[in-house]
Amino acid sequence: MATISSSSFVISPNFLQESTKPFKTNHLKLNFRPQPLPLKFTHRRLNAVAEDTSVATADPSSVAVRRLYVGNIPRTVKNDELQKIVEEHGAVEKAEVMYDKYSGRSRRFAFVTMKTVEDAAAAAEKLNGTQIGGREVKVNITEKPLQTLESSSLLQAEDSQFVDSQYKVYVGNLAKTVTSESLKAFFAEKGKALSAKVSRVPGTSKSSGYGFVTFASEEDVDAAISSLNNAVFEGQKIRVNKA
Repeated sequence: MATISSSSFVISPNFLQESTKPFKTNHLKLNFRPQPLPLKFTHRRLNAVAEDTSVATADPSSVAVRRLYVGNIPRTVKNDELQKIVEEHGAVEKAEVMYDKYSGRSRRFAFVTMKTVEDAAAAAEKLNGTQIGGREVKVNITEKPLQTLESSSLLQAEDSQFVDSQYKVYVGNLAKTVTSESLKAFFAEKGKALSAKVSRVPGTSKSSGYGFVTFASEEDVDAAISSLNNAVFEGQKIRVNKA
């Protein structure tokens, strides 16, 4: 029978305790070293930053700010027909109906590039919500131009000049041509208007169609409401009530 010499095989008294301790090897350390981000991910992130920057500095003369999206059009509408419809509201550079590459059928939407930013804005305003071939179409500019520094500064100056007061009226249904200055002048004809401000769509110089006028007393507020509510101002009947 084979025997094991005690001199060649010795069991440590602490064997069970030592066996529960984690083994440490150089090989394991190498496997768990932090790895750098993949180059592919970094490249994509840089591209995303570049794209965000390009949008923020959009050139008002670029194609994107002159291009209209026209949705929900009939399948029968062709490029030339759509161009004629849009040309009634501005100069068209190109009209292109989108088609399915497999079936060849219209995808019911198109892109129309106008010659100027002004033409694009006018066409979008006039055509959005109208009907083409019995279908109500949706028309909007694919990328609206950012405000110029000059127009932004003017709006900030206009806001800073507004004098608020507890005696204030809300003026609704304002024409888009109305400015804060002309609104104040209109109300000053009927009372002692302190200040006026036309509300703007956030981030733009576009009128929201309403504004506020402040006065020095409650009597001035009542006088303005009684004399100017339903009055015609720049072609539109305005609504005036307490704010």
